[in-house]
Amino acid sequence: MLAATVRVTRDLDLAEDCVQDAYARALVNWPESGIPARPGAWLTTVARRRALEQQRRRATLARKLPLLITDDDPSLPELDDSSVGFPDDRLRLIFTCCHPALSSDAQLALTLRLVCGLTTVEVARAFLVKEATMQARITRAKRKIAEAGIPYRVPGPDELLERVGVVLDALHLLYSSGYTAVSGTQLIRSDLAARALDLATMVQALLPDIAEVKGLLALLLLTEARRPARVSADGELILMEDQDRSLWDHHAIQRGQELVREALTLPPRGRTGRYVLMASIAAVHSEAPAWEETDWRQLVGLYDLLLERWPTPVVALNRAVALAFVDGPAAALETLDHVAGDPALAAYPYAAATRADLLRRLGRTAEALDAYRAAQRLTNNVAEVDFLQRRIDALEASQSRSTSR
Repeated sequence: MLAATVRVTRDLDLAEDCVQDAYARALVNWPESGIPARPGAWLTTVARRRALEQQRRRATLARKLPLLITDDDPSLPELDDSSVGFPDDRLRLIFTCCHPALSSDAQLALTLRLVCGLTTVEVARAFLVKEATMQARITRAKRKIAEAGIPYRVPGPDELLERVGVVLDALHLLYSSGYTAVSGTQLIRSDLAARALDLATMVQALLPDIAEVKGLLALLLLTEARRPARVSADGELILMEDQDRSLWDHHAIQRGQELVREALTLPPRGRTGRYVLMASIAAVHSEAPAWEETDWRQLVGLYDLLLERWPTPVVALNRAVALAFVDGPAAALETLDHVAGDPALAAYPYAAATRADLLRRLGRTAEALDAYRAAQRLTNNVAEVDFLQRRIDALEASQSRSTSR
């Protein structure tokens, strides 16, 4: 709705207001008249009509707000969507938001918040920062658009490559936010995961010969393939090592593996990109018929390459997990200690949970319990909180038995 309304308003703030007005009108009208046969179309039509009314009434305000798309510059002619192959307003708007005049963080934050519909809390978690920090970042980005009058327009074919990297990052973060919900009782936000897959498929159709585009879609497909086995019938989180692999979506795995092979055979555009490497890691997991048969040495090697390409503490954390199955939990814990002080991991619950698991496997029960409790304090998703509590209960029971002896 927002993407379709923006095409009428050419003003992001006004489009947001009109979409909210459409929902408010539906809450009043639908209980009396009934839900229309095509509720999405009804809402979009109301929002667009409201936008046209507001534009007529608020001409003065409209002049003060930033234009999302400008065509008054003769050097920037309006483009027909069909000429660049944009199959969907949402995809079109994502590319528009990823304007190179903004910082990459601002582009990502605006896309996730305004186009993908994540809350500020969810965007903050995706960036591993506090909510207040992210709110300030989004506000500064919108202020820059308003004060600098940054022109937003549909990118031409020669500009797509310049923006595609940030678009892929936004879709990856969107999928991650759906694969594990920031909060609530459900582990997975299926709507967000499906939206990311849908848009990644569109990007791949738009740019079929870009290795990183194939890599991202492959990564999402291979990750999504495990979803049927990731949650029990009671809604409990099941780790990959305990999953019933017969429940995995093998059609998605096959398609994902094909995309990885295709990405690796495309002409190189510099070093292998991080999404191709991440998809390769997911492909190694998908090839193992059982957890015990996972090729951990190959995974450590791939994580080494990924660290060269994308040296982040989260990648180092994931490498430590793989290293634990090659050189043992003590070596992994030592590696983890080298990145534990990184501020980005301070509020990252999986860092504390990984440390807890390594300590548990080393028999350091008291320290493991402290780490599990620390992870639990940082976690807002009920399914994850319950999983951590089961680990805590099991360790406490073990500790109690040891003491009684």
